[in-house]
Amino acid sequence: MISASGTNPFEQFGIRGSGEGNNGGKGNDELGQEQFLTLMIAQFQNQDPFEPMENGEFLGQLAQFSTVSGITELKDAFGDLSGAMQSSQALQASDLVGRNVLAESSEGLLPLEGGGVEGAVNLEDSANDVVVDVLDANGDRVRRMHLGQHSEGMARFHWDGMTDEGEAAEPGAYQFEAGVVRGESTEAGQILVNQHVESVTLDRSGKGVTLNTALGELKLQDVYEFL
Repeated sequence: MISASGTNPFEQFGIRGSGEGNNGGKGNDELGQEQFLTLMIAQFQNQDPFEPMENGEFLGQLAQFSTVSGITELKDAFGDLSGAMQSSQALQASDLVGRNVLAESSEGLLPLEGGGVEGAVNLEDSANDVVVDVLDANGDRVRRMHLGQHSEGMARFHWDGMTDEGEAAEPGAYQFEAGVVRGESTEAGQILVNQHVESVTLDRSGKGVTLNTALGELKLQDVYEFL
């Protein structure tokens, strides 16, 4: 049995208790694998021969040490994996700068140089007609476009910047709304609008990539297509 006296019975094996050693009174609180095995051997040598350690107790201590050691190694491995994924994500995100994306958004930008606004209505099922309304900052409709009958998927549209009266609309931000006609009913549709990526922001906390456009921020998960 291990002695209960004030002396350290493991000192002969190079194992010191808290406060011992030459580190200014500061002990090493960490127990390495070699130290653990040395401690186990010392425990066998000093056990009471009339009350020897049970096999189950010995295996339990080994299992506990193995579990703690495995968790530490797993934590280190996940740390390395997280760092590698962030580096890869940063490289992929940098390739998006200057590109256009088709993303879930009800807002589009009519540019000064013309060219119009591209977008789509994401259909979960076929429709008899798809109607897209363009609204100005006051919520007034400036253009209505009928896309006609469409099957499931993307019903794409192009607004050339002209109003229903045949006049050129002022450049700037406009809202887009979609109505999906099926039989006698009409329901709101999911609008996707082309956006130009000006820069990207990489969240170091692991929450993903943010795409910065002239109309604000877009989450990478909101992007349906890279154009």
